[in-house]
Amino acid sequence: MRSIDLSAATWRKSSHSNQDGGACIEISDDFAEVVPVRDSKHRSGPTLTFATDGWSSFVSAVKDGVMGV
Repeated sequence: MRSIDLSAATWRKSSHSNQDGGACIEISDDFAEVVPVRDSKHRSGPTLTFATDGWSSFVSAVKDGVMGV
């Protein structure tokens, strides 16, 4: 797997993020093939990357109630 330069990535918080800074994630939409995901409380920490189609399937499953959160 190749490394992806995330230094110029634009990040957005999950729409389920609350004002208290609870358990939140941020994602970047800047890449065509992958979706980088990080912990909003540890922005300089590790980042996970998911294939775009896999991420879309996961989000759809959560919205449809297939996966509990």
